[in-house]
Amino acid sequence: MKFQIKHECRGRIRVQAMQQRMTLEQADMLEAWLLTLPQVERASVHERTRCAVIEYQGDRQDLLRALAGFSYQNHALAELVPLHSSRALNRAYEEKLVGMVAFKAVRSLFFPAPLRTAYAVVKAVPYLFRALRCLLRRQLHVELLDGISICLSMARRDFDTASSVMFLLRLGELLEEWTHKKSVENLARSMSLNIDRVWMKTEKGEELLPLHQVQAGDQVVVRMGGMIPLDGTIVEGEVMVNQASLTGESIPVPKRPGSSVYAGTVVEEGECVLTVTQQSGEGRYDKIVAMIEESEQLKSAAENHAAHLADQLVPYTLAGSALVYLLTRNVTRALSVLMVDFSCALKLSMPLAVLSAMSEASRFHVTVKGGKYLEAVAQADTIVFDKTGTLTHASPVVAQVIPFGGNKEPEMLRLAACLEEHFPHSMANAVVQAARERGLAHEEMHSQVEYLVAHGIASTVDGRRVIIGSAHFVFEDEGCTVPPGEQDAFDALPKQYSHLYLAVGGVLAAVICISDPLRVEAVDAVAALHDLGVGKIVMLTGDSERTAAAIAAQVGVDEYRAEVLPEDKARFVQAERAQGRTVVMIGDGINDSPALSAANVGIAISDGAAIAREIADITIAADSLWELVELRRIAMALMARIHSNYRFVIGFNGTLIALGVAGVLPPATSATLHNLSTLGVSLRSMGRLTAQTQSARGNNSHNG
Repeated sequence: MKFQIKHECRGRIRVQAMQQRMTLEQADMLEAWLLTLPQVERASVHERTRCAVIEYQGDRQDLLRALAGFSYQNHALAELVPLHSSRALNRAYEEKLVGMVAFKAVRSLFFPAPLRTAYAVVKAVPYLFRALRCLLRRQLHVELLDGISICLSMARRDFDTASSVMFLLRLGELLEEWTHKKSVENLARSMSLNIDRVWMKTEKGEELLPLHQVQAGDQVVVRMGGMIPLDGTIVEGEVMVNQASLTGESIPVPKRPGSSVYAGTVVEEGECVLTVTQQSGEGRYDKIVAMIEESEQLKSAAENHAAHLADQLVPYTLAGSALVYLLTRNVTRALSVLMVDFSCALKLSMPLAVLSAMSEASRFHVTVKGGKYLEAVAQADTIVFDKTGTLTHASPVVAQVIPFGGNKEPEMLRLAACLEEHFPHSMANAVVQAARERGLAHEEMHSQVEYLVAHGIASTVDGRRVIIGSAHFVFEDEGCTVPPGEQDAFDALPKQYSHLYLAVGGVLAAVICISDPLRVEAVDAVAALHDLGVGKIVMLTGDSERTAAAIAAQVGVDEYRAEVLPEDKARFVQAERAQGRTVVMIGDGINDSPALSAANVGIAISDGAAIAREIADITIAADSLWELVELRRIAMALMARIHSNYRFVIGFNGTLIALGVAGVLPPATSATLHNLSTLGVSLRSMGRLTAQTQSARGNNSHNG
C-alpha cells in the first residue's frame, strides 16, 4: 500500500494513506498493525484525514519498508482489531456536537424572531417538566434551578437568553454522556479478556482459531495454567479452577463433567474440554458493561462529592435569589443569581479529569479500572511489593547446585528437574533448563507428583519420599533435617541467591541456588516513590530470611517479611489497613491474589499470572517499575487538578453571583460567562496532567 509523507521530524512521522476514503474498520486495522511493529512506540490513525501519526525508534527505512508492505487484504490483520473499538462512538458524538453547534449558529443568524421564540418554547417543555417533577417529589435539585431560570427568562420575554441557557445545558449533557460512554467502553475493554485465539476441538483434531470464530456449541480445550475464554460446560476432564476474578477467593474449585465454568477463570490443575454456551461478545464483556452501567462503585470519592455538592448548593442559590428580590424588588438581579449554578462545571469537569488521567496512564502502559483507584494511589502511604517477578525480572537461572549428604551434583539436579518439569513456573523452568543445558536426561522414575501452592512438590522415588520447595515446606512442614556434620555448610549458603531445598527420605540432599536479579530500575524507582510521599515501602517474599534481608538492603525498602505464605501476605495488608493506612499491593503471581484483593489498590505486572491480572485494579503492561512512578505522579496531579477545579468553580461563580446582585452584570451576561467558564474548566480538565517530558527513566539514565 502507498503512503505519502506529510511531515516528519526525528522519531516522529505523519503519513497519509493514498486512498479515497478510510473506513472506521480500516483505521482500527492500520492502527493495531502499526502498534505490532517493534520499532513503533505510539501510533494513532485519523480516518477522516486518512493520516497516521507514528512515533518510532530505530531505522527510518525499516519503518518505511514495513509501511510499503501493509495491505488490508491480509486476513491475519483482522485478528488484531479490537472487538469493541471506541472509534465509532467518538465519530457519532463528534457529529452530534458539530451538528448542535451548527444548528445554533443557523438559528441565531437566519431564523426570524417569531420562529426563534416558538423553538425556545418547544425546547423549554422538557426542562419545565423536570422542574415540576422535582417539586412534586419535594426535591431541591439542579433541575429545579434550571427550570426556574428558563421559566423566568421566558416570563420576561427574554427568549434569546432562555434559548442560550438551554443550548448550553444540552451541550453539557451531551459532553457528559459522551464522557460516560467512552469511560465505560475503555474500562470494560481493559477488564475484558485479552485472549485472541483458542484451541478448538474439531473433526481434524485440535485447531488454533480466532476467538471471534467460536460459536455456541463448539468445543474448546483448556490446559493447566490457561484461562477459560468463554462461558461453558465441561464435557471431558477434571480440573481445579481458580475463580478469583469472579469471587475474589483464590482457593481453586473442583470442576467435573457437567460443571459450569466461566470466562476469566483459570485452570490451575488438569485439562478439560468444554462446550461453549455463550459465543464471543455475549458473555464476559457484556456482563462487565452492564455491571459498570448499573454500579457507581468505581467512581472516585471526588466525583461523587462533586455530584452531591452541586445538588446541596441548590437551596442556597434559591434562597439567595429570593433574598435579593425581597431586598431590591428587582427581578433582573434575582434572575442573575439563578442563572449561575455550580452544577454543570462540577458534574462535567470531574469525570473529564478522571478520564483524562486514565487515558494519560494508558500512554505509560498502565490500565486503570476506575477513578477511585487513581484516588487511592494518590492517597497511598504504604506500598507492598512482592519480590519475584515484581522487584525482579521473574526470569531466574540456576547459579549453583550445592549437594549434601554425599550426593552428586548432577544427580541432584537431574532429580530436581524430574519433579519440577510437571509444574511450569519461573523457578521450576530454571531448574529444568539448567538440566537440559548440562545434558542431564531425566526419565520418569517417580510416582504421581503432588504440587502444593506456595510450598513445593512431593513424590516418591525408589520407595523414598522426595520433596523440593521452600525452607518452610521442607524443614517445618515436612520435618526434614540437615545431614550430621554439615550444619556449617548449610549456614554458609550464599545469601545473594534464592534457595530451593531438595530432600530425600527426610534428609536434605541438595540446595539449588537460584539467581533472580533485580530490575535495573528497582532501586531508583523505590527511591522515587519515597520522594513522592510514600512513607512506607514493604517487600513480602516466600524466600528465606537471609535472601530477603540481602535483597531488602539492596533495594532500600523500609520493611520486609520473609518466608510468607499467600494468606500471610493478605493478613499483612489487612493489618496495615486496620491501622488506617492506604495500601497499594503490587504482585504478579497466583500467590499474590489474596493480597491484591485485600489492598485498597491491587496492581499486577501484566506478564505475570492471569489470575493476578484479573483480580488487580490496575495493570502495568510495560516491563519496568518506572510506570508505577508515573502512575503515582498522574494520580497526585489528578487530585491537585480536582481541588483546583473546586476552587475555581466556587470562586468564579460566586463572583458572578455577587456582580449580578450588585447590578453590574445582566442575567444574559451572567449565564454566558458561567457557561463559558464551564467549557473552559472542562477543556482544562481534558489536558495533560504531567509535563511533556521523558518519563522518570530519562531522569535516571545513569542506570543504563
